[in-house]
Amino acid sequence: MIVTTTPFIEGHPVREYRGIVTGETIIGANFFKDLKASLTDIFGGRSSAYEKSLRQAKETAMNEMMQRANEMGCNGILGVDLDYETVGQNGSMLMVTCSGTAVVL
Repeated sequence: MIVTTTPFIEGHPVREYRGIVTGETIIGANFFKDLKASLTDIFGGRSSAYEKSLRQAKETAMNEMMQRANEMGCNGILGVDLDYETVGQNGSMLMVTCSGTAVVL
C-alpha cells in the first residue's frame, strides 16, 4: 500500500477514488512516564518514553487507516493528515488521528 501526504503519486494514476479512511488511537501516560518526563522538564533533554509512546500511537493509527483502505479494495491513500491532541482529565491521554483518501492506483 502506498501512503502519502501528497494529492497524487507521480507515475501512479488514480483509477478510482473510494472515499475517506481514518485511523484513531488514544494512549494514556502512566505514573512512571510522567515522573520521568517531569525530571526531563527540570533538567532538560528529550523524553524518550513519551517519544516512544507517540511513535507507537502514530503507527497504530496509520495501520488502522491502512487496514480500512485495504478492506475497501484500495492500494493507496492520498492526502494523509496526522493530528495529535491531548484529551482526558488534565490532558493525561494522547489522541492520534489520521485521515486520507482511499484510492485504487
